[in-house]
Parts: sequence; C-alpha cells; structure tokens
Amino acid sequence: MKAHDGMYIGGQWRPAAGRDTITVVNPADEQIIGQVPAGNAEDVDTAVRAARDAFPGWAATAPAERAAKIAALRDVLVARKDEIAETVTAELGSPLGFSQMVHAGVPILVAGSYAELAATYSFEEKVGNSTVLLEPVGVVGAITPWNYPLHQIVAKVGPALAAGCTVVLKPAEDTPLTAQLFAEAVDEAGIPAGVFNLVTGLGPVAGQALAEHDGVDLVSFTGSTAVGKQIGATAGAAVKRVALELGGKSANVILPSADLAKAVNVGIANVMSNSGQTCSAWTRMLVHRDQYDEAVAVAAAAVAKYTVGDRVGPLVNAKQQARVRGYIEKGVEEGARLVAGGAEAPLDKGYYVAPTVFADVTPGMTIAQEEIFGPVVSILKYEDEDEALRIANGTVYGLAGAVWAADEAEAVAFARRMDTGQVDINGGRFNPLAPFGGYKQSGVGRELGSHGLSEYLQTKSLQF
Repeated sequence: MKAHDGMYIGGQWRPAAGRDTITVVNPADEQIIGQVPAGNAEDVDTAVRAARDAFPGWAATAPAERAAKIAALRDVLVARKDEIAETVTAELGSPLGFSQMVHAGVPILVAGSYAELAATYSFEEKVGNSTVLLEPVGVVGAITPWNYPLHQIVAKVGPALAAGCTVVLKPAEDTPLTAQLFAEAVDEAGIPAGVFNLVTGLGPVAGQALAEHDGVDLVSFTGSTAVGKQIGATAGAAVKRVALELGGKSANVILPSADLAKAVNVGIANVMSNSGQTCSAWTRMLVHRDQYDEAVAVAAAAVAKYTVGDRVGPLVNAKQQARVRGYIEKGVEEGARLVAGGAEAPLDKGYYVAPTVFADVTPGMTIAQEEIFGPVVSILKYEDEDEALRIANGTVYGLAGAVWAADEAEAVAFARRMDTGQVDINGGRFNPLAPFGGYKQSGVGRELGSHGLSEYLQTKSLQF
C-alpha cells in the first residue's frame, strides 16, 4: 500500500488543499494498492502560479543546460527502471515483461531523444532580412491518460522542458503512482523548482481547472475524442493553444501479394499488446475476399496463444471491462461472427476480457466504427484496392494504420492514400523520432521528435 498525502509543487511535496483522496486498485486482483490526494482548483492554481514564477528563468536557461537536466532525468529513469515497471504492472495490470520493455523502456528512449534535441535544435534562423526566433509558449497544462502512463508523461514533459516551457501535470486517476514516481525522478535529477509540477486529481475537477486556468498558455491532452472536444472548446474560448492526441480505429490493410500469415500474426499481436488499450492499435483487419477464410483461420490460431493473465493482462478498471464486453455483445447482436473469445469474463477475479476476434464484420457495424479499447479485432472483407481504401478511410478517426504487400512500393502507394497520421509498412518498427498524431477526429498536433518539440514553441520575427 503506497499512500501519498502531497502534491509536487514548486520543487517540494505539499499537502493538498482538500481532504479528498483517490484510491488506486490493482486491476489484476482488485486489491487496493495505493492512495493519492484528489486535487482541486486551489491545488491547480498553486501549481500554475509556481510554474509561472519559474518560467522566465527556465526559458532563459541555455538550451545546452536544459539538455543536461533532461539527460539527468533520463538517467534517473534508467536507474529506477525496474521500479517503474513494477509500479505500472501494479496499477495498470500490464504483464511485467511488457512493462519493462515498453512502459519503462520507451519513455527512457524518448527522454534521451529530447535531451539530444534540446542541445542540437536551432531555435533561430535567418530568413532574408529577418531573424526568426522560436520561443517557448509558456506554461503547459499536461493531461495524460492511464494506458501508457509514463510514456505519455515523458512525451509531453520532455519536449516542453526542451523548449523552455514549464509544466503542470494532471495524470490519469487510475495510474497516479507512476506520475508520483516521475515527480520523484524530476526532483532527483535537479530540475529547478517550479519547472515541473504535479497535481493528482479527477478529470472533471483538477483536469477541468487546469484546462480553464488563465495562467496556462497551452493545454496538451491525450485521451478520448469526447473529452478532447470539450478541452478544445474551452481552450478556443480563451484563444489558448491546444495539442490533442485522441482516439483511433486504425486499419491493418493486407494486400493480396502480402505474406498473409505474417501480416495476420503481427496484426493480432499489435492489438493484444497492452490488452488492446492502445489508441493506435490496428483493430480493423482488411483482407481480400479470396484470402478471407484463410486469414480468419490464421487469426483464430494466433489469438489462441494469448493466454489471459499471462500474455494478456486485465483492463484498467471495472468500467472499462464492462464497456469492452458491451461492444462484444453489440458485435454479436449486429451479426458479426465470433471466431474467438467473447463477452464472458475469463477469470473469476480481475478486470479481464478474453482476446476476441470477429469475422463477417461490415464497415457500418458499431465494432468497425467506434473505438473499443480492448483486445478485440474485427476482420473485414474487400473486393479490390479501391474498396479497401474506402473502408480504411471510412471512420471519423485517422491516427495510425498498417499496409502489407510483397512489393514495398505497392504498400507505400496505398499508404499515401490513407487518411491517417502514421502508417507502418510491412511491420515497420517504432521510431521515437517520428511524428505521432492524427487526422480528422484523432487529434490536433504531433508528439515525438522535432515535430513534437515544435508544438511547445511560438514564432517571433525580427526585421533588419
């Protein structure tokens, strides 16, 4: 049981303004493992004021010095990697191996990338008779989700600090222990007081207060499209900048020339990772009609290897479990054929959902249009490439996707026509320097690499 009674504000742990708390539950066994303060508008105001006070000094700090502080933070995360993985596993339910490799490993890579970028990025350039300056936006309100609790923190805090911004973080209420650990790492790395501040709390209370605060210059939010729309409207009313990384319904397009078995197996693995709780997961598998039955059989065999409680962890909470089970029931109700899994709880304890595969899914079905956020794959049939493209582009989302073909040029040609922010070609590897973000209702702005850094900069030109 980890009980925290403070918030990290202005370089120190301070008691919360109120007495409300958030209970943290291990989704694998439903046992209480922690408690943190439920911050309110007063806590948010204190944190924003601390960030505002720290901003002039941090913005004026040389990029090389900012880079050194981010590198020091990266080094602390490396030293505490095992603790990070164990914490994420405890509060999210992710299998420990996945937590070590992804939940702890990827944020370390991203932090390192921003340490390097801060030192090498050109914050000014000559354009004719002008000098163009790229300056920090100011105070950033960062609101992060529970599905990748440390990665999403680092993907916002890293570029913000590299740009010279200060930050107030409101993490997801389901995974606040990871955020507390990150705040400890910030303190240990020697990042100046007030540059990073942490307020734990509920979204409608602390999150809303942060988004509305007049002292916040940019709101960076990752989460559902519905909440993103609310934050966008709030920021718009104040003419405040936003960066929104929202939902997805990504298509895994397997062209007839592709290695079908490999494409299907990798596609299943992609969705089962993190128990399907990934906004960019390839949840719609598109297969040519002549290969459809074979693909369904391969998918059924592949998903059988993902044992619940071993390779596939629980969903984050009971509400999410009920939501995903409801989508599975909806799929059956609308006529999709259940090939594997189903809505029945696979274990007596824990918020688990069985890895599920649907066949005979049509583009208009609910499970082919809405983000399920669980270990559920829908396999759709297409007649030709034009129909495959219409299906792939036929949702309100456009976050990610995949294309498979024997000829890489063929896959690239198809990918160029997809309305989505990132496409993996024949199983392309994750690149922490490549921009990540969506088209349409999948969001506004980009994360990672230099494109992620640019979100936290504003432009000034000097004419001579």
